[in-house]
Amino acid sequence: MSRNLILTIITFFIASAFSFTPAQGAEERLQASLITCYPGPEVYELAGHEAIRIHGIDSRGIPVDSVWNYGVFDFTAPNFIWRFVKGETDYMVWGYPFAYFLPEYEKRGSKVVEQNLNFTPQEVKVLRTLLQLNALPQNRFYRYNYVRDNCSTRIVDIIDAAVEPRRIVYPDSTDFGSFRDAMRYYHKNYPWYQFGIDLALGGGIDLPISAREELFAPLIFEQKAANAHFDDGAPLISSTTVLYDGRDCILPPTPWYLTPMAASLLVMAVSLCISFYQWKRGRIIKWWNTLFFSLLGLGGCVVWFLVFCSSHDSTSPNLLSLWLNPLQFVMAICIWWRHTRAAALGMSVVNLIVLVTLTAVWPLQVQSANPAVFPLWAATFALSLSYAIAHYKSSNH
Repeated sequence: MSRNLILTIITFFIASAFSFTPAQGAEERLQASLITCYPGPEVYELAGHEAIRIHGIDSRGIPVDSVWNYGVFDFTAPNFIWRFVKGETDYMVWGYPFAYFLPEYEKRGSKVVEQNLNFTPQEVKVLRTLLQLNALPQNRFYRYNYVRDNCSTRIVDIIDAAVEPRRIVYPDSTDFGSFRDAMRYYHKNYPWYQFGIDLALGGGIDLPISAREELFAPLIFEQKAANAHFDDGAPLISSTTVLYDGRDCILPPTPWYLTPMAASLLVMAVSLCISFYQWKRGRIIKWWNTLFFSLLGLGGCVVWFLVFCSSHDSTSPNLLSLWLNPLQFVMAICIWWRHTRAAALGMSVVNLIVLVTLTAVWPLQVQSANPAVFPLWAATFALSLSYAIAHYKSSNH
């Protein structure tokens, strides 16, 4: 949270303390609602955002209009980027005036919908108390997880706790087969972002998910909350209001010729032509091999870090790490000198074995790959095979 926002919030509460005279024994009239903010243009805004609003008159007769936001994080925290990459990002819940929340989404053009919760006055009071306890300095931080512990799942859990012993029943139908399917839906206009996610995240996000697990996405939560009810049959939502109608702030679909698939097909076509030349002439086009396998090696460094060093629970196991790995630098470097070409030959054989194995087992396992991966597999196979053939030819002359 920025320093300016913190100062603004402090100023608001100080002003509130001097602006109202408590009315002792006044009847508390508070309403709790879900606030769903639709996606924005930035990659971290693509799935939308969820918050809770508490507004009305409290028992002291003081007007209340606060928002409780589980999506706050501190960019100034020590080693933020390093911790984020390692999966050790701590988010926090923060309560502040709703007047400072809504303009942020109006400015970026995102639609904002309010769903009033059909809670009793006592349940609203319990919910507000739970939120206040959550926001205490010793409680406000939590270890963020994109699909299992985020701004939406936290709210699902806390409203469940607020209405006990009543139970909230959500529709049991599922819209997506897995977390990855849901991600691909919300990222459909951002294919390069999804391509990176598909490389980085392993098969754990491809397992079937339940209807409740789908609530990790705010827009799905909004949809299911509208059709949810308590175990006594009463609806969860008493009314719905569009606070800001929004405008089209999502980027248009990426032209096909700028997508990862188009780039992969181009790389495959060039690689096949070069492989044919290397096979026929027995000569290696070193610069292309170095460029191609260096990119694989760089990607492999990221993937292996996420698999072996990160605490993200969705990055391992990742079968793509067998192909996308730092050892590809062996091919990139060792083809340049005669006395190191044996190492490059060894790596080319490893690539052939790995790719044949992956191709054979891929239909039999759960992990899903981005379609743009397969032309790159073909390019890797062709370049590795042609190098092995060219090395054999040169050794026999």
